[in-house]
Amino acid sequence: MTIERRLARAGFTLTRDYPAPIRRVWDAFAEEEQKLEWFGAGDTFESGEWAFQFRVGGRDVAEGRFHDGPVSRYEATYTDIVEHVRIVTTYDMWLDGFHMSTSLASFEFEPTAEGTRFTHIEHGVFFDQFEADAPNREDGSRGLLEVLADYLA
Repeated sequence: MTIERRLARAGFTLTRDYPAPIRRVWDAFAEEEQKLEWFGAGDTFESGEWAFQFRVGGRDVAEGRFHDGPVSRYEATYTDIVEHVRIVTTYDMWLDGFHMSTSLASFEFEPTAEGTRFTHIEHGVFFDQFEADAPNREDGSRGLLEVLADYLA
């Protein structure tokens, strides 16, 4: 089987207000026990490899299978962390062992009168047969922010 070599690019910005103080939202990303509760968790997710090193240069790995589907693998490196202000990562995604994409993502935390404004900005490059998945990344990220909202509630 010959794979046609192509690239697709996608970028998006998601902003969500959470009725929780910055420390609470921040800790959901910065503390391993909390991140395990909402990131790639749930009844429909069969967990695989997990690694968590929340520090500049540290690595996160989350692997698992959703809804009896393919195995998804997320590998991130933290490139910048400013406590309660921002987190910047580069990350790669694999699907059943095929390299799907590479992305740069930033997460910003701002205080509001009601809690925290969270902004997720991402730019990704999608490889070969996964080019059609580029628009789905925004939907998947929006879904994760909804899971985070449920967790924070």
